[in-house]
Amino acid sequence: MSFVGLFLSGAVVFLNGLMFLGKAGAKPVGYFNLFVGIIQIINPFYLIMTSSQGNWDLYNNAAIFLFGLTFLYVGVTSVKGLEGNGLGWYSLWVSIIAVVYTVVSLIHFHDVVNALTWGLWAFLWFLFFLTGSLKMKIDAYVGIVAIVLSWVTLTVPAMLHFLGVWNTPAVNQIYIWVFILSIVFFVVMVFGPKFLIHTGKSKQGDQVVSEL
Repeated sequence: MSFVGLFLSGAVVFLNGLMFLGKAGAKPVGYFNLFVGIIQIINPFYLIMTSSQGNWDLYNNAAIFLFGLTFLYVGVTSVKGLEGNGLGWYSLWVSIIAVVYTVVSLIHFHDVVNALTWGLWAFLWFLFFLTGSLKMKIDAYVGIVAIVLSWVTLTVPAMLHFLGVWNTPAVNQIYIWVFILSIVFFVVMVFGPKFLIHTGKSKQGDQVVSEL
């Protein structure tokens, strides 16, 4: 993925996490989703047209559409105050695709860091499905996960790439531990004393506007 797009995606996911926590308004965040979503649609089209258009070029650039279309869907849903059931089911589809990217990164490219990144994204999108389509009351949990992943999987890797140190052996080793600690943190949040997930259905009047 274009690291500039990765950088902007970090900002979107961070704001959406705050929206889940009720710290940011749906409409202002929705407009930002639309802005970055448009960029994340134009960007892969440009990259595809200027690439050799081999299968791995298409494979890598197609991943950007997953983010772009999600942001556009979130933006329209948030700004218009639409019901989020369709967005939730779309998120389930994306989470399945993200699992495929996880497996390919590990088996074909032998890239543990990229595999863990896609695995965490798959988890986040699956959470969007749970809250958007199954109406589970997990907004606080999803918001925290989104905020953590906005930095760990998007913003910081993009910054490290800009600094020319991303994918170096030392950074890769550090990042594997960062991901492991993040996973442990997410598990502890579920099973720890401060239980943030409350299963069940959201109230009928709840507005589902906070997806990714």
